[in-house]
Amino acid sequence: MAWTWRFEKSDGTQVAPPVEPEDFPTQGDAESWIGEVWKDLLDGGADQVLLYEDDAVVYGPMSLHADQAEPTG
Repeated sequence: MAWTWRFEKSDGTQVAPPVEPEDFPTQGDAESWIGEVWKDLLDGGADQVLLYEDDAVVYGPMSLHADQAEPTG
């Protein structure tokens, strides 16, 4: 079982990541990696990601863009 990421533009077009991922042995490893490199991926042209377990989508698309909402309070 391998966990992998797919990198896309906001329209769903696949893009090559500027940081080369690996096949991760667990979902937690894959999620930790994306947490460390998401800004590099965004700067490199990816807008969203999908997480796969083998050939099945686990979740996504998940935006790499930070919430632009103004803080309330």
